[in-house]
Amino acid sequence: MQTPDPRLIIDMGNTLLKVAEFSADNMQNLEPFEKGAFGKLEQYLNTKTEGSCCIVSSVIDYPDSLARLLETRFKTIFLTPETPLPVKIGYKTPETLGKDRIAAAVAAWGIFPGNDLLVIDAGTAITMDLVTKEGVFAGGAIAPGIDMRFAALHTFTGKLPLIKKAEISFLTGTTTHDSILSGVINGVAREIDGIIDEYKLNYHKIVVVLGGGDSFFLLKRLKNSIFALPNPVLSGLNIILDYNIESKKNH
Repeated sequence: MQTPDPRLIIDMGNTLLKVAEFSADNMQNLEPFEKGAFGKLEQYLNTKTEGSCCIVSSVIDYPDSLARLLETRFKTIFLTPETPLPVKIGYKTPETLGKDRIAAAVAAWGIFPGNDLLVIDAGTAITMDLVTKEGVFAGGAIAPGIDMRFAALHTFTGKLPLIKKAEISFLTGTTTHDSILSGVINGVAREIDGIIDEYKLNYHKIVVVLGGGDSFFLLKRLKNSIFALPNPVLSGLNIILDYNIESKKNH
């Protein structure tokens, strides 16, 4: 049995505040807010059906007023290291494990249960995490995302400009602007392909899942076979919410 509708999935990340509405496994609406726009977020939540099931994942601090609204208006689960999950956590420091990494792994496991998985989320940071075929989140890697690399080149040099990512089809940049584009975008793609190749040495049938805001820049540049997963964090949070509601019903 699925969690009753409507369901609210709230992801407060390093770049945006996102509220998604799900019906069963399908996202019906996604409303993004700028980081720090907590007043607008509260106004929006006050328009939603009181008593809705809700899950909140946050990697940032937020006002007490928002916490009170979530606790009083909705049936809210706040994702913590103690929250029951449909995967096991094999990470040595679960208290430091990013909620976005957990959610993306759960989303991939929901589609490919019983498989070794490499779950890649290309956002502010690029995370690459292993979930074993036994359903154990083993850990992985965290690397700077595309925008972070552009910012680092500008911040830590004297004259390199700050540029924005763009679609490219070249390897050799013939201007400084294009050389930065090539170095970052082609470099990230080769980096990810290299990590995938390393995992394939030990996990021969591993399924690679890619999501996140920058996934569209990377998909056609990766030589490995990839399954594209839109909105992995939101989808994973929806699964975790459903898992917790069903667990409570069965106890």
